[in-house]
Amino acid sequence: MASASATSASQPIAYFHPTHWGDQFLQFTPLDNVTQLEKEQEVEHLKEQVRKELLARVATVDKPLELLDFIDAIERLGLAYYLEKEIEEALVQVYENYHDQCDKDDLYHVAARFRILRQHGYHVCSDVFKKFKNEKGSFKDCILNDVPGLLSLYEACYVRIHEDEILDEAIVFTTTHLKLMVEKLSSPLAEQVTHALDQPLHYGFVRLESKHYIGFYEQYASHNKTLVKLAKLDFNLLQLLHKQEFQDISSWWNDFYPKVPFVRDRLVEAYFWVLGCYYEREYSSARKTFIKIFMIVQVFDDVFDAYGTYDILKLLVEAVQRWDYSYIAKLPEYFDCCYQKLLETVDEVENELAKEGRSQGVECYKERMNRVCEAWLEEAKWCGQRYTPGFDEYVEVAKISIAQILGFVSSMLGMGPVATNEGIAWVCQEPMPTLVDASHVIFRLKNDLGSTEFEQNSRTHVVSCIQCYMKGHVDVDEEQVNQIIEKKVDDAWKDFNQALLRPYVIPKPLNDRILHLTRAIMVFYKDRTDGYTIVNKIIQDKVASVLVHPIPI
Repeated sequence: MASASATSASQPIAYFHPTHWGDQFLQFTPLDNVTQLEKEQEVEHLKEQVRKELLARVATVDKPLELLDFIDAIERLGLAYYLEKEIEEALVQVYENYHDQCDKDDLYHVAARFRILRQHGYHVCSDVFKKFKNEKGSFKDCILNDVPGLLSLYEACYVRIHEDEILDEAIVFTTTHLKLMVEKLSSPLAEQVTHALDQPLHYGFVRLESKHYIGFYEQYASHNKTLVKLAKLDFNLLQLLHKQEFQDISSWWNDFYPKVPFVRDRLVEAYFWVLGCYYEREYSSARKTFIKIFMIVQVFDDVFDAYGTYDILKLLVEAVQRWDYSYIAKLPEYFDCCYQKLLETVDEVENELAKEGRSQGVECYKERMNRVCEAWLEEAKWCGQRYTPGFDEYVEVAKISIAQILGFVSSMLGMGPVATNEGIAWVCQEPMPTLVDASHVIFRLKNDLGSTEFEQNSRTHVVSCIQCYMKGHVDVDEEQVNQIIEKKVDDAWKDFNQALLRPYVIPKPLNDRILHLTRAIMVFYKDRTDGYTIVNKIIQDKVASVLVHPIPI
């Protein structure tokens, strides 16, 4: 029996809508063993065909554009994880010929080459786009006749860094003209442009974007039939695996959730978030670890944000700092089971990793959890005092309270030997490395842009970056502040993109987790919405696309 009651008249209880999904994901029937084996064997056969085609294009040095197009198709169809080594070796050749090829190529291929190399960490120069400008310094009118080229340039703009001023101009130019011409385009280019304007490739989930691209790509007469067949088969097989994983984790959540009924019931959306981080078969175990810790952090976030009083939260922070099972009895109802679940889950992961000599990452996680809890408590104090800090003071605390670091570390814990103790320690260091810090800033600002209206109107809530900015700038209205915050998000993305470039400080698979979890922010919080707390139709459709609907073959 808990030692005290959590109920208080002053408790800021929030209302979160129930899950939209019911038990539909529990009604899953896997393939029979014979069919499963046949499909897996077909995937292996097609993979080998694609590998041979890629190597043949690498060997054909006089046709560099064919190689570039093939690599781009492999990646956009979601198949790059099968051919990482071969693609990396091929891109060395692409990089070595970068300037020579860009001097002679059309806009489509110049932009595609730039984007692909930047996405692989190469610090290639954006001056290659100067040839598409006229003597007055404006982009040439003739490129308006090249819609695929405009679209390629538009996508390339999203990997820009601070020095890429020409791409700051290009994103305005391409966005404006693509919007003007989209209704005059024919299929499938019209649908492709419409989708890109809504969801730039660099800001999207690989899993979700690959499904969209399969639909576009196969409509072009030049498509590679082997790639399409492999992409569809691979997507559907992985979807079955994901459904099985979700069914397994559902029983865990269904046991835990009734003990904390005041929190958001968002297991489906959380698992979709996790799939955005990694969807590959090799990371199945990592996903199972990540989703449990993800949900526990969400529960803690709701406890601090929408349920606990300051005095109880202070006791909970002390318990987390001590990491001691004896504290369970000292906590009130509901809080005790949250704390117990945290300890049990993280300690279980630590015991497994200790067998591999990799438990130091869990210690890093515990330290970061302490730090996040302290930030949550500071915000609870601000809320209770009705205090509005200055913008900089707010961001220093709020970028910690967004808890992105906990997502980074928990996503890495189950990845195996590539998630080295040194790599995780680097991610967790203070002050934050630029890559980590920029992601936290993006998350905090996008979250505030999307959630401020709901949070401020539904209950007593800590101020957001919008109120904090307006405090120091009384001459601007809320819409102007929103635009200023969006500009800060763009600038943080430039910092982030710069930090993704080589040389890599940590293993690339760890870099990739940070990238994909930063992309998740752009999926869930786009257009000033909070699609996780208030699950809108757009997010529901994205979830269904990945988890419910297979691709017809």
